[in-house]
Amino acid sequence: MYAISLGDDGAQLRPLEPWHAGEFLAHLDRGREFINRYVPFGSAATDEAGAREVLQRYADWRAADTASLHGLWLEGKLVGGVLFLNFDAARGTCEVGCWLEPAATGRGLVTRAMRVLVDWAVEERGIHRVEWVAASGNRPSLNVARRLGMTRDGVRREAHLHHGVRHDLEVWSVLAPEWRAAAAAHSDH
Repeated sequence: MYAISLGDDGAQLRPLEPWHAGEFLAHLDRGREFINRYVPFGSAATDEAGAREVLQRYADWRAADTASLHGLWLEGKLVGGVLFLNFDAARGTCEVGCWLEPAATGRGLVTRAMRVLVDWAVEERGIHRVEWVAASGNRPSLNVARRLGMTRDGVRREAHLHHGVRHDLEVWSVLAPEWRAAAAAHSDH
């Protein structure tokens, strides 16, 4: 119904909703091993009903204003997404995250999409602190946090058990005044 263009390569940011279950499952199947290296995102979605259940859970959270999923489409194909977690407008805080299938990496899709999400959170919803949490080994994810101008707040040592391995989690954040200053600096060029 609507989409936000992310540049001249045809990349689009769109709502990712329960009716996308078949497309979401096909996307997860293409990237499951890659996507699930550091997080279990979508790992329970092994059939269309499971995919619909994941998407419905996020749709319910979106209705409650606590989380939401946003798909990334490239040349008309769902290739990943970005999301809000722990969205708390009253406290002015939220967490953001992402996932991609391997074929879509290296194009700056997540960074471009995340700029849209963070800008909306800060400017439209009054979010003061946007947090990014990723495993220390997940270099591509941490690189997005850097490109977004986030600051590394610290490391939660061995805080995340995944696939039998205890991963350190890095916490990064950007505050609304920092985000606005960076946006103003970009618009001056």
